[in-house]
Parts: sequence; structure tokens; C-alpha cells
Amino acid sequence: MKRAIGFIDSGVGGLTVVKEVLKQLPHEQIYYLGDTARCPYGPRDREEVHKFTWEMTNFLVERNIKMLVIACNTATAAALKDIRAKLDIPVIGVIQPGSRAALKASRNNKIGILGTIGTVQSMAYPAALKTLNRHVEVDSLACPKFVSIVESGEYKSAIAKKVVAESLLPLKSTKIDTLILGCTHYPLLKPLIENFMGEGVAVINSGEETASEVSALLDYHNLLDATEESVQHRFFTTGSVPIFRSIAADWLSMPEMEIEHIELGEGK
Repeated sequence: MKRAIGFIDSGVGGLTVVKEVLKQLPHEQIYYLGDTARCPYGPRDREEVHKFTWEMTNFLVERNIKMLVIACNTATAAALKDIRAKLDIPVIGVIQPGSRAALKASRNNKIGILGTIGTVQSMAYPAALKTLNRHVEVDSLACPKFVSIVESGEYKSAIAKKVVAESLLPLKSTKIDTLILGCTHYPLLKPLIENFMGEGVAVINSGEETASEVSALLDYHNLLDATEESVQHRFFTTGSVPIFRSIAADWLSMPEMEIEHIELGEGK
């Protein structure tokens, strides 16, 4: 019987990572949990995010996953180290892969970070970037409105275009040549972000790089699944199933999806 790769996120954003994994590893089975009822995580304090991340982790571990991907930058910053130390399966986050991709893309070592308030305050990206290249210069910008736009399904709207332009204005006067989308929700806004920033700025979606890391780690642990046995992806949400289905089906081009509403924490 196939064992799934587990993905957790504060909402639908982690589907941007799932999309890349499905592209690179078509025979793998996916279990995805989005805590949409308590989204966004960005404005919450670190202890609360840590607690919520463990609740999601335990839910998927009980379903015998073989690897956990913390497909949320805020949760990665708050809980990756602790969860990795305590689980006996491989655990990866999205900050290190995104940092490596940005350093590869940058020509002038001036990199911008877009993130939630929690991710920006954690300083996790500057720390990761400077560990890899101490000469890098980092401009971080919190974009708290982006997550709610994506979660409401408005990411292609005129409102989204206006919010993106207003939010990114401070970065226009910087010399960055590379911009990390430091929240897995933000790739759904990538066309608008690229259009506003212009051709001179490479916009990095850490999903692609994270998918490559998933593949390498599964291979290292002899957990890769290349069998033709049919996969049964499962998606779980703590919020609205119809809203989750609308966004997930659009983003993953997967009209038939098994989506289940669940309760976590005190509402369980």
C-alpha cells in the first residue's frame, strides 16, 4: 500500500508546492492539510503558530505519512527545527530551498523577501541567505493583505492588482534583482507581482526548489515511489470545502478531488 507525502499549510498556499511535486513525482500520493479556519498564521504569535503546526503534523502522522513538508513559511520559521528533531520521518520546510534558488538567480546579491508579518519578524530568510552567502543584502517586506486575497479566491481580480501595486511600492526604489515569494500563498499572485516589479527582477517561487528537495530526500531514504499503482490523493481543510475545492481544482487542474472537512485543536 502506498504511503503518502504529507503537506501542511495555514490554508491553500501550500498547494503551490504540491503542484510542483505532482509535476516532478507523478507516482507519489499526496495528503494535504490546510488550516483555513485559523488562517492567516502571519499575524499570530510564534507560540500559537508552533502549537497549530504540531496539531496539523500529528493529524497527518496518524495517517502513516512517509515524509512531512511544512509548506508554509510562517510555520517553517516557528516549528521546523522542533518537528524535525522529534519525528522519525524526513521533514522539510520551504525557507532553505527558496533561499538557495534566490542566490542562484541573483546577479548583484541584492534580494528582496515578501512574507507574512510572522515570517518577516522571524528573520528566518536573512539568516538562511547569509548562512549561504554573507555578502548578500536583504530587503524584507511584510504583505499582510496578500493571504486573504488568495484565500478568498480573488487572486486574479482588479482588487488584487491594486493591492499588489500598493504593497510593493517600497521595493521599487531598491536595487534588488531577485524577489523571494516568502509565503506559499503568494505564487498565486505571481503574474501580478512580476508585472509590477518589471523584467529586471527575478521572482522566486520556492515550490519548485522544494519539490526538488522532496525528490532528493525521498531518494536518499529509499522512499521514492515509482510504481504504477493508482494514487489516491486526499485533501483536508478546517474551513469551507467549496472554497477550498474552487481554488485547489483551479490551481492543480484537478476537477475530481477528495476533500474532507476536519476539526483541529479545541474545536475537535
